[in-house]
Amino acid sequence: MKTTVSSKGQIVLPAELRLQDGIEAGQEFDVERLDRGEYRLKRRSIPPNEGVVDWLLACPEKGFFVPIDSESTDTL
Repeated sequence: MKTTVSSKGQIVLPAELRLQDGIEAGQEFDVERLDRGEYRLKRRSIPPNEGVVDWLLACPEKGFFVPIDSESTDTL
């Protein structure tokens, strides 16, 4: 597939690839230079619990989930 580098140095991933791999805005990638003109683009892994609190807070039953202050084990 073909894409173009913008004047800001941005590369757009074609919609077909984004849909196939579930890529959404804001996801991070690593770019590795393999050789002159050859690059590898690799999506960074998402931490397993990323977004869980937002998901729970979006529960349709209001007040079902209430965040609590985090406890620290530093004082143990």
